[in-house]
Amino acid sequence: MTALFELNAVDVCFGTIRALNVCALRIQAGERVALVGANGSGKSTLLRTLHGLVRPTRGTLQFDAAARQAMLFQHPYMLRASAQTNVALGLWLQGVAWGQARTQALQALDRVGLLALAQRNAKALSGGQQQRLALARAWAMRPQVLLLDEPTASLDPAAKREVEALMAEFAASGMTLIFSSHNLGQVKRLASRVIYLEHGRLLADLPTHDFFNGPLPLEAEIFVKGELV
Repeated sequence: MTALFELNAVDVCFGTIRALNVCALRIQAGERVALVGANGSGKSTLLRTLHGLVRPTRGTLQFDAAARQAMLFQHPYMLRASAQTNVALGLWLQGVAWGQARTQALQALDRVGLLALAQRNAKALSGGQQQRLALARAWAMRPQVLLLDEPTASLDPAAKREVEALMAEFAASGMTLIFSSHNLGQVKRLASRVIYLEHGRLLADLPTHDFFNGPLPLEAEIFVKGELV
């Protein structure tokens, strides 16, 4: 099968710091891939590299250019405008007529349970509501691949459940999910595959069941036990 993404001998350097060093990685359509590791392990850099926001310093990144992508950042930027406008503007920038973009924005807000707040200023929404708004903004683009950087960080338990439920629904519809998370329970619930990163290096790449039940490299085992080096 043709991979959505294929990395070979990829390094990403910021000055003298090597933030990512991946010998080989393939991601297929329909997978639910969780990226785990301590802060600074390279999770966000890998997501940004896959999304084309960061270019490899060395090596090759091949991707399916026909597969539409969207990315949800840990702290999504909200315009000082209504929730509807925040979604509609992205569609308009993609060439959708403004009237149609506003209609599609309402459909996206309804999809994530925010239709009643369509005219609320986005910056006045709670953290969980802003994260759902960001998901609506991404979903409105009809992506085939959704990349998420710590999508439930700093959210309360109820908001986390809401965002997780939306991620599960998107995956069930056939969307490919690639997300970073420090929440290992979330990883167990949502991922079909787990990639463990340490100082930019990919040290483990396993099906979720095997990651949590099988032998692991020492660094990954310590991480899973909650004893961060």
